[in-house]
Amino acid sequence: MIQAFHVYKQYDRETSALSDVTLNIEKGDFCFLTGPSGAGKTTFLKLVFREELPTQGQILVGGRNITAIPEGQIPHLRRSIGVVFQDFKLLKRKTILENVAFVLKILAVPVKEQKRRAFAALKAVGLHHKMHAYPLQLSGGEQQRVAIARALINEPMLLLADEPTGNLDPDMAQEIMTLFQDVNARGTTVLVATHDREMIQRMAKRVIGLDRGRLVSS
Repeated sequence: MIQAFHVYKQYDRETSALSDVTLNIEKGDFCFLTGPSGAGKTTFLKLVFREELPTQGQILVGGRNITAIPEGQIPHLRRSIGVVFQDFKLLKRKTILENVAFVLKILAVPVKEQKRRAFAALKAVGLHHKMHAYPLQLSGGEQQRVAIARALINEPMLLLADEPTGNLDPDMAQEIMTLFQDVNARGTTVLVATHDREMIQRMAKRVIGLDRGRLVSS
């Protein structure tokens, strides 16, 4: 699902975010990307999502070299990738149903279908009963579940999560991880960036370690 070949990311002469990273994540895998702050975790996710380009090297997603695709094809690529951020990135003036349906609205899906699929996604994360609430009326854990529902509404082949439990208590963090396991069991490849070693040990999944931009374990 994800193949990286000798990937480098240099922001300037003194800042090397990634250095000669080569790795392979198979379709259907559940992997943790770990390492201390500044290890390059977020940078790697941004490259996979084509938010940024590597300075050198190639990245393939689903067999396609995403470092070579034209700008106009990036939106099509992102339709197959769900992304969950640590800070949720919800639209505060829209209900959670509208937040989840927003991706489908951009894709010009009929309104009735938008609502049906958004409701189903919220039901999957246990928040359908709050579909008319606004983000600031929800707890941090609930907002994160909304963000997950939004990431999954388009049934992505790949789910990327950047420190998704960083702002949550241990019980809520475990709930979020259980949701990710359920998604993975349905066939979605999951890559979670985190520095939470206790959670990684509990989950017993494959771990990819970065340190100062270099791959140190896989």
